[in-house]
Amino acid sequence: MNKTISFIALMTVLNILSIKGQNNSRELLQKAKNQTNQSYQKMTKNKKSLVVYFSRADENYNVGYIEKGNTEIVAELIAAETSADLFHIEPVTPYPAEYDQCTKVAQKERREKARPEIKGDKKIEDYDVIFMGYPNWWGDMPMPIYTFIERHDWHGKTVIPFCTHEGSGLSQTETYIRRACVGATVYSGLAVRGTDAQKSTPKVKTVVKEWLNK
Repeated sequence: MNKTISFIALMTVLNILSIKGQNNSRELLQKAKNQTNQSYQKMTKNKKSLVVYFSRADENYNVGYIEKGNTEIVAELIAAETSADLFHIEPVTPYPAEYDQCTKVAQKERREKARPEIKGDKKIEDYDVIFMGYPNWWGDMPMPIYTFIERHDWHGKTVIPFCTHEGSGLSQTETYIRRACVGATVYSGLAVRGTDAQKSTPKVKTVVKEWLNK
């Protein structure tokens, strides 16, 4: 009987500690989230901002052939809200227009850690805040994004990711950006479904505005 009582008492204490720990973790996460959200509103004020992004038109999942890429739509919405400059990262060799063929090329590039040559460049040294946008390809950023990142010194920069996807969200891309943009402060990003960007742009505009002004 005493052993049973002791066991029950022990389990009760452990449950209490577990719940307390979970609550503390939630509070810390919420605190961090609030700090990030509060700083978003101030981040671009009186600072020079850039929206740099990779986006692909042609055939896309769930939306067919499109003239403007999903990520480009979101990039333009963010730039409009923040008065930021825009730079479109474009590979010298375009990706295949057909969706299936494009995914195969993207998967091969990711596996080989390719760094496709890109057109032009943008001097990030002239900017304080850089919004970085991309479609989620195979749980990662398209390789041209890495080509751009590796051209620059990111020390002291603020980087805010955003992506388009069809169910994968940001995956681990925020972590990959933190590793790649050495010396930058990388904040939590925004994930938007590509289908919404194409077919429900007014709704996405509202989402972007709320995200930036929380």
